[in-house]
Amino acid sequence: MVDPTDLKLLRALQSDPTLSVAELGEKIGLSHTPCWRRLKKLEAEGLILERNVVLDADLLGLHITVFCFIRLSRHDKASMEAFETSARAHPNLLQCYTMSGEQDYMLRVVASSVKAYEHLMKNDLLSLPSVGQMNSSFAMSEIKNTTVLPI
Repeated sequence: MVDPTDLKLLRALQSDPTLSVAELGEKIGLSHTPCWRRLKKLEAEGLILERNVVLDADLLGLHITVFCFIRLSRHDKASMEAFETSARAHPNLLQCYTMSGEQDYMLRVVASSVKAYEHLMKNDLLSLPSVGQMNSSFAMSEIKNTTVLPI
């Protein structure tokens, strides 16, 4: 069970994942050892999955964000597991969701250009296991992109 102190700790970490345990404890009103214990407990319980640094894709030359909607040609467990395993391994696929409705999966993909995305689509995405249909939508601009949960 998450208590108010745990929530303060999680909020502080979301706003700055680089905080040391001492800095985190100071920020939420705990000494080093109790703060460290809470942090370890939250990690062990799986509430803290990882700590990330958010990079600017555009400044790194990844100017294109594409949302790909995938419909599989087969809908058995083995086909879905094979697709998901391959999707997890691909570095240009930032997110992959199983969807309800007409599409089976939605992928968020980054690429340096439309030409680079076309190459990626033809050589990688269409080669993922059991891909039957694919529809791509290009993001025009990013309005909001956050990993901060509203806790």
